[in-house]
Amino acid sequence: MTAETLARIQFAFTVGFHFIFVPLSIGLAMTVVIAETRHVRSRLPADKAAADFWIRLFTTTFAIGVATGLTMEFAFGTNWAGYSRFVGDIFGAPLAAEGVFAFFLESAFLGVLLFGRKRVGRRFYYVSTWLVFFGAALSALWIIVANSWQQTPRGYKVVDGKAVLTNFWAALGNPSTAPRYFHTVVATLIAGAFIVVGISAWYLLKRTHVAFARRYLLTGLVVGLALSAVMPFLGDWQASVVAREQPIKLAAFEGIYLSQTKAPMTIVGWYDADADKVDGIKIPGLLSFLAFGSTGDEVKGLSSVPAADRPPVQVTFQTYHLMVLLSGYFVLVMLVALLCARRRRIERMRWLLWVLVISAPFPIFASELGWVSAEVGRQPWIVQGLLRTADGVSPVVSLREVIATLCGFALLYALLFVAWVRIFTRLVGKGPQEPPPEPAAEIVDRPAEA
Repeated sequence: MTAETLARIQFAFTVGFHFIFVPLSIGLAMTVVIAETRHVRSRLPADKAAADFWIRLFTTTFAIGVATGLTMEFAFGTNWAGYSRFVGDIFGAPLAAEGVFAFFLESAFLGVLLFGRKRVGRRFYYVSTWLVFFGAALSALWIIVANSWQQTPRGYKVVDGKAVLTNFWAALGNPSTAPRYFHTVVATLIAGAFIVVGISAWYLLKRTHVAFARRYLLTGLVVGLALSAVMPFLGDWQASVVAREQPIKLAAFEGIYLSQTKAPMTIVGWYDADADKVDGIKIPGLLSFLAFGSTGDEVKGLSSVPAADRPPVQVTFQTYHLMVLLSGYFVLVMLVALLCARRRRIERMRWLLWVLVISAPFPIFASELGWVSAEVGRQPWIVQGLLRTADGVSPVVSLREVIATLCGFALLYALLFVAWVRIFTRLVGKGPQEPPPEPAAEIVDRPAEA
């Protein structure tokens, strides 16, 4: 175990923990918009209570997400000083934009949602819900711009061992930004839909807040099915960019060792590192067709680069395929549940309601798998083709120091996670707090005038 290995583990741990809350934040922000739209149209107390309920859940998740996100930026300057020196001129712009244009927008108007319902006009309050959602989506854009530049760098030149920004728009619009952004944001919205469906199914199982549960179960199923059906097309778009720009990552995704035309796509399988092949269920020619639009195009294999330039194949292969399988599962479970809900059968199908409850965190797990496959798949490069991960680590940070900070982060994150789970489940347990009905006015009999 070296300081470099532990620094990788620490960063993976902090990013992975932070990314639990990112999909929930953006997904719940979308739910807040839907709920407040209903309230604006109906003006019913029940719809106001529903909107306030989703705002409370969003706020709790957003707060933990902010706290856990700060650690990563500090890590750039401590454990990854070599990396920061190399990319600092490039990363400065998107990270500053994320803080100035996105984070402050989101947090400022979240304050309006929390404290301004009785202090601002209805239209301003409603617009604030959209601005919170827009701020969350904009924050994701700037972070993905920075990360995508590592995958497909553009608009730079290397001067004295550092990457210097020469064209902001070229760096911003690097080939992987758009597909990665839409792929990621839709994944977060799917996560939000599954949380909405899971909470609604739980209420139906417990026979509490039934009217609320019926309405948001149907909403979550419609939104979740529509987005889950779109996801394979967005994944194909991103994979086609990977095929052109990072062919070795694509080879690791599918365990392709030798460059070949009519390359197969594996449905499920296991990469045999000794034999350099995949054992499993394959569809011949499908990978070449999806990547390039023709089975006659060649897919580069792992053997086309030296062994030192290849990623860990088994981890990349399995996380990628499990993510894809989960994507298919999302379509299936949402479709079945929506059909049963439309036919008014779902409330009698307790097994299906339990499936929806248990499946609620699965999209977050799928997002984590996608992140692992994308980041491990570009190893050994921290910036594709320019800087190796081993060269980005801080040489002055000792093994003992990394161990100490890793243990400290693990303890702190455990406390934060327990606190978030307790608050989140308590809010779900209480449910939407509808105001009591107003008492009917008394009818007073008056004596007739003489």
